[in-house]
Amino acid sequence: MITMTRGLNTSESPAVPALRRFGLALFRPGAVLALRRFGPALFLLFPLFPSSLLAQSDWNSPRALALVHTAVERRAAQLADTGLVEYQATAHGYLTFLVQLGQGFPTPPKIVKTDQLALQVYWRSPDLSKQRIIGRRDTTLLPTDINYHRDHLGIVQNNFPNIIRLGEGDEVRDVPHPLSATGLLLYDYAIADSLRIAIPGQTFDVYEVKVRPKDDTQARVVGAVYIDRHSGQVVRMALSFTRAALKDPQLEDISIVLENGLIGGRYWLPRHQEIEIRRTGTWFDYPVRGIIRGRWEVSDYQLNVKIPLATFAGPEFQQVSPPMLRTYKWTGNILDSLPPDVTVTTDADVRRVQDEARALVREQALRRVEQTRLSARGLSDFASVNRVQGLALGVGVAQRVGPNVVLGVRPQYGIDDGVLRGSASLEWQSAAGMSVRAFGMHTLADARDQLERSRIVNSLASQEFGSDATEPYDLQAVGLSVAAPAAGARWTLSVAQERHRAVAVHARPALGTYAPTIQAQAYSPLHVSLHGAHAAPVSWGGFDLTASAQLDWWHDANPGRCPVGIMEPCTLAAANTRRASVIVDVERGIGPLLAVSRTSAAIVAATDHGTVAPQELVYFGGPVTAPGYALHGLVGTRGVSQRVELRAPIPFYGFSLGTFGRAPARALIAPFFNVVALDPLAAPLPAPGGVTREQRLFPSVGVGLISFFGLVRVDVARGLRDGGRWTFSLDVAREFWPIL
Repeated sequence: MITMTRGLNTSESPAVPALRRFGLALFRPGAVLALRRFGPALFLLFPLFPSSLLAQSDWNSPRALALVHTAVERRAAQLADTGLVEYQATAHGYLTFLVQLGQGFPTPPKIVKTDQLALQVYWRSPDLSKQRIIGRRDTTLLPTDINYHRDHLGIVQNNFPNIIRLGEGDEVRDVPHPLSATGLLLYDYAIADSLRIAIPGQTFDVYEVKVRPKDDTQARVVGAVYIDRHSGQVVRMALSFTRAALKDPQLEDISIVLENGLIGGRYWLPRHQEIEIRRTGTWFDYPVRGIIRGRWEVSDYQLNVKIPLATFAGPEFQQVSPPMLRTYKWTGNILDSLPPDVTVTTDADVRRVQDEARALVREQALRRVEQTRLSARGLSDFASVNRVQGLALGVGVAQRVGPNVVLGVRPQYGIDDGVLRGSASLEWQSAAGMSVRAFGMHTLADARDQLERSRIVNSLASQEFGSDATEPYDLQAVGLSVAAPAAGARWTLSVAQERHRAVAVHARPALGTYAPTIQAQAYSPLHVSLHGAHAAPVSWGGFDLTASAQLDWWHDANPGRCPVGIMEPCTLAAANTRRASVIVDVERGIGPLLAVSRTSAAIVAATDHGTVAPQELVYFGGPVTAPGYALHGLVGTRGVSQRVELRAPIPFYGFSLGTFGRAPARALIAPFFNVVALDPLAAPLPAPGGVTREQRLFPSVGVGLISFFGLVRVDVARGLRDGGRWTFSLDVAREFWPIL
């Protein structure tokens, strides 16, 4: 009878979660672990000694070095003395390209393109390898012309050669293998854990050996290898790389997990492999991360089958002709067959590799060095159009001026109003995500809680049709902000001394006329704000929820008179104004349908019998908050906008984009209902569609069409109460608004 033995430490071994990737099943009673991937009669008994944090004395112990020397000798022999001369197998896998956007990457990666591949794999001792792609299909969900390196289209044979290369040397080049004669001189080793694997008549003792470079400023690997103590064969490798090993300056990190299975009861050969390559850059000041994920399963091994030597001629990675590729028989839809971990933020094993690498070496040895770059929130910071400035031109630069310290400057000039505005900031950022920022600015602020359009579409609508969806006022501020992650959200506390002023319309559109600007209160308050937003969607009961909230407090030390330097008449503001706002998005899949809800709410109140400044009021109206109503018509001191829509797939026109893929022949139809509940002002503001105190509910209905990879949305809506109208809007997907 087989039982599980434990060492002095009764807690679960840290290697167990990793080995669950092999397909572990826990049985009761007896707590025997069966490794399904190794074979139906293979069992795991562990640990042989307690696991603990590595002390400095654990590194390069005689026991660890003896084990590593055995593994190095085994690799040098290339398995020749074990009777394994050659093998062939089949491999099936996925290569997926994903993107993430935004500070701190708050949402899961979005799949851009997925390739599903089938390979014939050949190997012959000592170092001949051949992989032939016999089946390949892909799906493109967003336009891209990405081409993978050839070595990403196959598996890793023999746990890498003695000199490791990835991306044909463009990503990783000339990195010594930790289990090579050269590596013995360059790495430190420590036994961290021990496992016993038993099958009838045979037992394997497997040791987890941590690996770290002696000099982490050089091109080296970091991670762990699992070695069979008796044979020296590698059972598993989980590796990352130092910063110096990554040749592309945009590379953030590379993580690799190679798992071997016991074949023929004697040989540890590739069974499961994962690789994740993350590149992080900035689209101006907006972080963008591209991720390549590879997942492979290897099976159908045939050992010593006398493979013709001609099979290994030519490049290691080859693909059969397109007609032959099309003959491969696939089952199901490619997206339906994607492994679940492809769509999550970071697979657990890959995340563990990254965490262990940071624990084994200095954080600086893994960190990407940021370069001088253009500084902007998006394209519209370079050129935009609104009713105050007309055409506004700007440019910005961010420069590293010290360890983790960045200086940013962004000037902007309005052609029609002739005013030079801009901002300057000095920001310190920690590796843990905390930042401290000192700033000064003179900008055209927007009183709205939400954008009604992307900034680039608003510029086009302003220039051509006199439709500006912002509520602008002039803002000058000097202050300090602190941002940090906590409790699954990112929090920003800001304190600034501000000066507010109204602005006038200076521009002229090609057609139509502009609405007047809001009569912003001229005063100089101290402004304290706290903003929080989820770092990632929260899943609960089948619902995915994201939320953000903000609390604001304005204090005017001189509420009884106009600020010095303000000559025009002004209305006295309250000494203290408080404001709260929240935006909540909820999604739930219902078969092929997707139910979507967005709630936006805000409330503002003044004390000391003062008047709330118009720039602090609650504004609704437009395709996002109140479709079917005027852009500037729904204004009050408190209100809620609630939208519910149901998205359903429908056939649509597909067309080719050349090297960027093909637009899918499908779209989403999205009927929706929206209602605004508002406590309006006693008298309407001087803007088209202003509402009065008697009207409080503003319902509307409409339908949207989402097409072209989900990038373009067209809405038609109708307001159902007084002031309602037919409206039409065309815009890009909201995920891309921050970079436009």
